[in-house]
Amino acid sequence: MSITERLNQDMKTAMKARDKKTLSVIRMVKASMQNEAIKLGKNELSEEEELTVLSREVKQRKDSLHEFKEAGREDLVEELYQEIDILQVYMPQQLSDQELDQIVQETIQEVGASSKADMGRVMSAVMPKVKGKADGSKVNQLVLKQLS
Repeated sequence: MSITERLNQDMKTAMKARDKKTLSVIRMVKASMQNEAIKLGKNELSEEEELTVLSREVKQRKDSLHEFKEAGREDLVEELYQEIDILQVYMPQQLSDQELDQIVQETIQEVGASSKADMGRVMSAVMPKVKGKADGSKVNQLVLKQLS
């Protein structure tokens, strides 16, 4: 079942249960996916494109979370945690630290990277492999650690 099909099914369930929070988050994600499809000139997004949109939505909320924490807005922080939890249901299983570390090491060897100057090449090779399965900042930290 594609992400869009799951979203549609869960939206109906949320409507029946009168779960306004879940319904709101699902509608926002569906709107983002629709906007992406229009931008790409397609009727439907591929699984990978859906995952890209979903990852972007999670990242936006995590960035906002950081800003709200600094501003001391605990009411909004709690709300964002709930939204992130709802979105995580649709994300693929996250890679463990060991799995991610292994992928980074293999990619560094494939690319032939030896210093921090090769950071861009390594990141551009790693990110497609872990798309949706790992946070980009975490990958960045691991690559930096391996190359230093």
